[in-house]
Amino acid sequence: MLNRTIEHITPIAPSELIITEEGKIYHLNLHPNDIAYDIIVVGDQNRVKRISQHFDSVEIEVENREFVTHTGMFNGKRLTVLSTGIGCDNIDIVMNELDALVNIDFNLKTTKKEHTKLNIIRLGTSGSLQADIPVDSFVVSEYGLGFDGLVGFYDGIFEKDELLLKKTFDNQINWGPEINPPYFAKGSSELIQKFEAEMHKGITATANGFYGPQGRSLRLAAKIPNLNEQLNKFNHNGLKITNFEMETSALYALAGMLGHNACTVCAIIANRFKEEYSKDYKLTVDKLIKLVLSRLSK
Repeated sequence: MLNRTIEHITPIAPSELIITEEGKIYHLNLHPNDIAYDIIVVGDQNRVKRISQHFDSVEIEVENREFVTHTGMFNGKRLTVLSTGIGCDNIDIVMNELDALVNIDFNLKTTKKEHTKLNIIRLGTSGSLQADIPVDSFVVSEYGLGFDGLVGFYDGIFEKDELLLKKTFDNQINWGPEINPPYFAKGSSELIQKFEAEMHKGITATANGFYGPQGRSLRLAAKIPNLNEQLNKFNHNGLKITNFEMETSALYALAGMLGHNACTVCAIIANRFKEEYSKDYKLTVDKLIKLVLSRLSK
């Protein structure tokens, strides 16, 4: 999505921009100096330390609710690791507050004249929707396919390729009118090029839940019982839906509108079509952590 932001020349109301008495943004509990311009975001709070333990030094450790932040140095590069919790609703909080930390003057409560661009890399776990993408492999997301409904609350501008993918989706997928309208948002080509070697590429479907929205049924019947089979067959000029997770579409859409770079890389810990699950997904995640840190520091 294209950059679509508001320039505030008069102070933003305290009910809209909530800053604590310590001068920190409300949910993340961070001061503008607490974050680096290169940020790894993870869903799991415990994964923050699994990443920062590789740092040469850690200068910032902050925890508030599900949001845990460590900032430090790795091979001469300042990095931040931040846990978002699960879901696009949390990504909405994280992306808006990260942007505020670098692009809003907390003293004047106005937009800064010079825009600061962040590089935000989501390091997650995911389930494969293609039989040929095996468990314990890695996927980098070219696009996020959103089922979450979040973007409908923002006045964004979709790009031509995103709209064309939406048209193809509408033609190929039996999607009911009572379900959130899906959308496509693309990631940063700059970051994708940095990570794509030795990884599968494609579209990452982003669900607003783990069970019904991902075609799972325990005691409740899913509205689209053959959802995964339909997603598996989607094809737009060779571009396929590779995997299912719960944050990428919101990350890509908000990053695009706010003028930041975003990229998702996931460890595949399950294959929905082979009905396989990783025997040691933590080992796979650790391999991905080392790979991401190596490529970020170059």
